Amino acid sequence: MVGASLALKFSQSGLKVALLEKTVVPNLSPDAAVDLRVSAINRRSEQWLTELGAFQAIPVQRLCPYQRLQAFEATDGKVNGAELTFTAAEINQPHLGHIIENNQIQAALWQQFPKELTVFCPATIVSLHPETNYASLQTQEFGEIRGRLLIAADGGTSQLRTLAGIGCNGWQYQQGCLVATVETEYAQQDITWQQFTEQGPRAFLPLPGAMGSLVWYDSQQRVKQLAALTAVDLAQQIQQHFPEKLGKVIVLQQGWFPLTRMHANRYSAGRVVLVGDAAHTINPLAGQGVNLGFADAKVLAELVLAAVSAGEDPANCVLLATYEQQRKNANLLMMSAMDGFYQLFSSTSMLFRFARKAGLTLAANAGPLKAWVGAYAAGLK
Repeated sequence: MVGASLALKFSQSGLKVALLEKTVVPNLSPDAAVDLRVSAINRRSEQWLTELGAFQAIPVQRLCPYQRLQAFEATDGKVNGAELTFTAAEINQPHLGHIIENNQIQAALWQQFPKELTVFCPATIVSLHPETNYASLQTQEFGEIRGRLLIAADGGTSQLRTLAGIGCNGWQYQQGCLVATVETEYAQQDITWQQFTEQGPRAFLPLPGAMGSLVWYDSQQRVKQLAALTAVDLAQQIQQHFPEKLGKVIVLQQGWFPLTRMHANRYSAGRVVLVGDAAHTINPLAGQGVNLGFADAKVLAELVLAAVSAGEDPANCVLLATYEQQRKNANLLMMSAMDGFYQLFSSTSMLFRFARKAGLTLAANAGPLKAWVGAYAAGLK
């Protein structure tokens, strides 16, 4: 999603762009099966996609706006009194964001590609050869492809990051994340909520119609066991361990992934620059991963287009250093905040339990500060 948005932005701006992609992104019909992978697109990312013409291309029936975001602590499915709710009205917005399927975003971006944008797909990268005036990629299917700036947007296990010699640091969280698409007994909802437990958070993201996406954090062993259950048995487990407000569900599909934190030691090397998950992967606690990636894309696009307009090299070291300075600090702040929440809400210490309840209660009555946090979560700060 992040790489496609940059390719589209640069091509729309008149630059000569080549996009290398492993897998063809198909056109989707409005009634296509629901994608298991969904993203909480905040207001800033929504504005970026709208600027590109992609947001408008997503079928309206596949968009699910949410006006409320709620966090609470619970034991055995029962809310224990500590609850915090952000609303769009508090920050004078029509909504806080949209829950959208990843493949719908990808398809909408690809539909906007102008004919001048060259797509090499499927493309398998064999090697990278940095040169003084360009970066040279050798591909299995198309031979050599050259460019003045090579943008690596190839995910958390980025091959291009490795080929460019950029190291990274991070760790496994020793937890996994189960994701399930479900039918609910309620009509489409306008709230996304997160229940904190000592085993990990459990979250609900609304989808169009009477559907939702559920996220269940737990130990990797537990998550693997849950993912291997039949749809009926998993639904029973969900009823037992999610809050009563969820209601009854029918599981349509399920999957899981391990939780990992990764941050590149630097965001560029020579003519290679990293964006999105190639530069950073974050605990998905607040659904900020793709939003950070789109923020990377917007900043990089502004800097590169200004440089090209001034007749400068789009890969000049000052430009890439400016990009890293702006984005690395912002990404690190969000990553550290998510880790702080993760540690705070996973502790069984009585002191931490008291701090959690007091913190949620205080935040719920924080007035202007609460509104500022809500605006920040929506990408407006």
